[in-house]
Amino acid sequence: MRLTRLLVLLLVGWAVLVGLASPASAASRDDTPRVVRVGTEGTYPPFTYRDPATDQLTGFDIEVMKAVGEQAGWDVRFVEAPFDSLFPALDAKRIDVIANQVTINPERSARYLFSTPYTYSHGVIVTAKGTDDITTLADLKGRTTAQTSSSNWAQVAREAGAKVQYVQDFGPGVELLVQGRVDAIVNDNIAVLDYLASSGNDQVKIAGDAGDETLQQALTFRQSDPALQQEADQALAALAKDGRLAAISEKYFKADVTVEKGSGDVSVKGSDTSRSTWQVVQDTAWPMLRGLLVGTVPLTVVCFVLGLAIALAVALARISSVRPLRAAARGYISIIRGTPLLVQLFLIFFGLPQVGIKLDPYVAAGIAFSLNVGGYAAEILRAAILSVSRGQYEAATVIGMDSWQSMRRIVLPQAARIAVPPLSNTLLSLVKDTSLASLVLVPELFHEAQIAAALSTEYLPLYALAALYYWVVCYLITLAQGPLERRLGRYTA
Repeated sequence: MRLTRLLVLLLVGWAVLVGLASPASAASRDDTPRVVRVGTEGTYPPFTYRDPATDQLTGFDIEVMKAVGEQAGWDVRFVEAPFDSLFPALDAKRIDVIANQVTINPERSARYLFSTPYTYSHGVIVTAKGTDDITTLADLKGRTTAQTSSSNWAQVAREAGAKVQYVQDFGPGVELLVQGRVDAIVNDNIAVLDYLASSGNDQVKIAGDAGDETLQQALTFRQSDPALQQEADQALAALAKDGRLAAISEKYFKADVTVEKGSGDVSVKGSDTSRSTWQVVQDTAWPMLRGLLVGTVPLTVVCFVLGLAIALAVALARISSVRPLRAAARGYISIIRGTPLLVQLFLIFFGLPQVGIKLDPYVAAGIAFSLNVGGYAAEILRAAILSVSRGQYEAATVIGMDSWQSMRRIVLPQAARIAVPPLSNTLLSLVKDTSLASLVLVPELFHEAQIAAALSTEYLPLYALAALYYWVVCYLITLAQGPLERRLGRYTA
């Protein structure tokens, strides 16, 4: 009875959490603005980033998108995700448009619809300060560059003959460059200038231009949404005509990068230049704690409880006398333990929508983590059950218990005590594995650390703080393990 109540409370709490975290859909009334979900990184200053003073999403692309939404009559909702997750999210209809300096190229044009270009820029090559033999794209042949896998710049580097090392965003790429692990980076000139102004990093430099071509960036839509693209084009035309688009550009770059002739000389003051390392850590401590309390901890608790329920059912099926049940349980365990958790997460979140099953980010992550816990914990529980002496079953039979009663009242309580230590390890692993949820739009602890680190470039202190948060949670779990073992020890024969 207590377990049932606990499960009900957890499920209710989970539903409330999902309701609070999920983007609301547009109401059916005709006068309600259309909800448009905008995918953006939030880690690519000065285009899209969190304001360190307010922790609010801001940047050139954000302001342009807000102006487009206001002009078009949209209710704009921003969804933050790593750049490499934005296109799969658009394909899966989890977002409606990407606003993240997406460069128009033939490959993308064949698959997506683009708005009228709203930014013009050119690429530059970034190298370590002491590197003098890389100044053009031709010099990249046979060299290694650090690029975001789905970015236009990765394609530019590959076409130049470079070996591409994939990174999540520009900042980690610079760290690889400084450490000598890659030879160069190809990226947008404005983003590079902002990084240099913000970080004060004098160990890297702009070594040359990545070709003479002026690149066009635009909003990206699914091919099935031509009406939305046309509304965006109309809004951008109106913003360009009345000067609002140029005003936003002047605010960030002291130049009009929304027209091709104005994309040459830009002035970038830097998105985060005034804070010390200690201030960055102080400002980030609460958002990371919030991510821990809202994302990491609830996800861990719910997935562990549901995973244990799955594990118990699978463990009982594994020792069942019914052959099909044993075969199904073995197949499930083999699949879960034989495939990476990240692949399972992506299959559920990005793959299922292609067959018509679209799940909320929290629900998708919850299912993936629960199934993963179930696969590993099932063997733990099976081993614990089988370790209980056969005489316990026989004694239960003597006093008139059937097989289910003996399992529930005699065997499982004793098996629980045996299973606690290995199950604690499973729980500790789950706490840390929830960091993968940031890849499927769940704003958990590590996602907040990545956002702050991308803007401030303070990777060591921020990731160390994230590690401290994880360690504290895991330490509290280990403290609870001892009393739980002693409590369950009274059931041991």
